[in-house]
Amino acid sequence: MKKSRILSIALVAVALFVGQSTFAQDSKMKKEKTVMVGGAEMYPSKNIIENAVNSKDHTTLVAAVKAAGLVDVLSGEGPFTVFAPTNAAFEKLPSGTVGTLLKPENKEALQGVLTYHVIAGKFNAGDVIALIKKNDGKATVKTVAGSDITLSLKNGKVMITDVNGGMSTVTIADVNQSNGVIHVIDTVLLPKM
Repeated sequence: MKKSRILSIALVAVALFVGQSTFAQDSKMKKEKTVMVGGAEMYPSKNIIENAVNSKDHTTLVAAVKAAGLVDVLSGEGPFTVFAPTNAAFEKLPSGTVGTLLKPENKEALQGVLTYHVIAGKFNAGDVIALIKKNDGKATVKTVAGSDITLSLKNGKVMITDVNGGMSTVTIADVNQSNGVIHVIDTVLLPKM
């Protein structure tokens, strides 16, 4: 009888502690300055993957990151700047491209495409714009894939040009993460393949 009463008290104490921790975490998240992406709030206290999985506009990107085996990397410490293509951006690719890239035998090519959207370090929109202005309107930066992208401004929007001449526009900037920042883009960037 005594043991069951002690066990009951211990379980109540644990439940109260867990409840308080959850409440404290919920309160902290409610105070964060979030950005809405794909119908979901993106929390600066969460990492790139923890936020991306909640965006209904990035389900293709999340599936690609999983297929490429990059979840652990993008959940890591970073910091990273990710130019995140939407589902609509992937739909602009020629028919069958996404399906082909998601096949296990094309994992290396998929990794190349995805890491071409990542820059080491955290570069908010202000940093990107300052870099563009400092370099007379165009700034070339190296991606994690090892190839360059060119950043420029057009009508006040940041444009990204890939090595093939393809262009993408940043549609949502400064989606801050615990391990970097995401800038949502409207076109998939393609490295030389």
